[in-house]
Amino acid sequence: MPDARDKLLDAILPHVPFDGWSEAAFRAAVADAGLTPAQARAAAPRGALDLAVAFHRRGDEEMRARLAAEDLTEMRYADRVAHAVRTRLEIAEPDREAVRRGVTLFALPMHAADGTRAMWGTADAIWDALGDTSRDSNWYTKRMTLSGVYASTVLYWLGDESEDRTETWAFLDRRIEDVMRIEKAKAAIRKSPVLSRLTAPVGALLGRVKAPPRMPRGDLPGYWSTQPERE
Repeated sequence: MPDARDKLLDAILPHVPFDGWSEAAFRAAVADAGLTPAQARAAAPRGALDLAVAFHRRGDEEMRARLAAEDLTEMRYADRVAHAVRTRLEIAEPDREAVRRGVTLFALPMHAADGTRAMWGTADAIWDALGDTSRDSNWYTKRMTLSGVYASTVLYWLGDESEDRTETWAFLDRRIEDVMRIEKAKAAIRKSPVLSRLTAPVGALLGRVKAPPRMPRGDLPGYWSTQPERE
């Protein structure tokens, strides 16, 4: 029930800064949205947890739309990645407290898998929006690395009180540069006659790793998304 879920998400956001992504906030959202408890549970079986996931996915989809409308061809590749992360955080800025509460929610051991999946989903959305075509082990390493960059930047952003979040963007640039240094080191190893031979067995093993043919179904709780499945 996407429409009901959207109504619930819009209704819960004003309550989250005070009650968190909690059952109390969910019940208040149900009342504000004018839905019956049965309708609400059909739309969000896990209550506020599913709405927190939906909130994160909504931000990812808005980021996709914004990046698709921009011409980033003149930017360095590292700058494109930084721009995408910054765009995602700027989208979240009006609901910063909801993000803070979400970080707290997903830090709980029983919800850690949902939080990890959300970070991975954002990294995947960024790479897709930037036209990543990798289908080997790089598909995984790119998303794993960017997930770490995004997660650390979110935590920095939540504590940043600088004007226009300038300290956050400087922090993000440093993290991106760290990643680029690693990529340059990997490229140097591949070009080295000696080091390339030493790492050949690992490379052969990684060469057998392939990206998944499609993402999980989008109609299951925790996997809601408006993007089409990959073929």
